[in-house]
Amino acid sequence: MSDEKLKETAAPYLTERTSVEKSESEFQPLIDELYREEVVGARRMSLENKFLLGESLFFSACEVTLAGIRHQNPDFNEEQCQAELKRRLKLREWMDWNE
Repeated sequence: MSDEKLKETAAPYLTERTSVEKSESEFQPLIDELYREEVVGARRMSLENKFLLGESLFFSACEVTLAGIRHQNPDFNEEQCQAELKRRLKLREWMDWNE
């Protein structure tokens, strides 16, 4: 899809809005524009930068998951938290292979 066509297309995450969301619709044009800018910027990014960004996103997701593990298990030490993260990553890999 060209950049121009993208600017004319609604963000794909939009669905029917509830009555609460309708009252907040004044922000939707801004949300849509920010989304389009992100997509256009990502399309212009080199493959190397996309790859590096993917790695960065993975490590950020691991940090968020570790924070959740620590919160859910306040009695765990850091080694136990890391082991739980590894267990979850292996579980996810297993789930991908068994779909």
